Amino acid sequence: MKNLRIPVSQTVSLNVRHRPAGAPGATGRPFLLLHGMLSNARMWDEVAGRLATAGHPVYAVDHRGHGDSDAPPDGYENAAVVTDLVEAVTALGLSGALVAGHSWGAHLALRLAAERPELVAGLALIDGGWYEFDGPVMRAFWERTADVVRRAQQGTTSAADMRAYLKATHPEWSSTSIEARLADYRVGPDGLLVPRLTSEQVMSIVESLQREAPADWYPKITVPVRLLPIIPAIPQLSDQVRAWVAAAEEALDQASVRWYPGSDHDLHAGAPDEIAADLLLLARELPPPARAARPGGKAGVRPA
Repeated sequence: MKNLRIPVSQTVSLNVRHRPAGAPGATGRPFLLLHGMLSNARMWDEVAGRLATAGHPVYAVDHRGHGDSDAPPDGYENAAVVTDLVEAVTALGLSGALVAGHSWGAHLALRLAAERPELVAGLALIDGGWYEFDGPVMRAFWERTADVVRRAQQGTTSAADMRAYLKATHPEWSSTSIEARLADYRVGPDGLLVPRLTSEQVMSIVESLQREAPADWYPKITVPVRLLPIIPAIPQLSDQVRAWVAAAEEALDQASVRWYPGSDHDLHAGAPDEIAADLLLLARELPPPARAARPGGKAGVRPA
């Protein structure tokens, strides 16, 4: 695995974690992996390794403000982040990639496929891409999240304490996933963890999600789509998610669904074998790519 540095504007470069296809001479379709809000590309590491071993080049992007990418003060609305992705995909020569998005990343993947269909050959939406954010319940949830981020900016826990907390609350996670979650933070001068995003940046993303419903993009999606939802433990929300997923399956021309009952939101961390298998199944349903992508084949792409 190597990190690539991709300039997407005069002031912002993105970090992309690239794994070449593991088998010599493999020509599998490339995967583009998009993480969620307050997350980072390392959360895909276990899934990415399995995809590469199966013969697919894999590119996992740190969105602006996340992971090791640049963090400008603004530009976190969906339109700007998707523009970043278009620039990165073009620089990497990834036309016709299979795009998998988790949570917010699924919403970004939908918009990318709708606006630039020539860049996307298939979509996998992992617990995202159907949530509606304009209701009072979801608004209240994200306002509480932004408040948690605001308080955490003061630094409230150490890496050791966070590691212990994650091990206790996510016993199914490997050490790889736990360390990836820690990368959502930077270490402050007092040694305590500080979120990479500010509360204002969080709400900028949320407000962008409220302005555009996933259903706005469904009529423009022309590629096969795999929906991978969890079943929330809260009965009321569970019923709502089932309704949203049913509406998405009905509206999308080529959609299939696999439910993950009993799983939590970060499926790629908790069930990497199963998620990789679902992504590979989708890849097998597509015709082989015309050519394999070459990392660094365009000007401006360089090792990080």
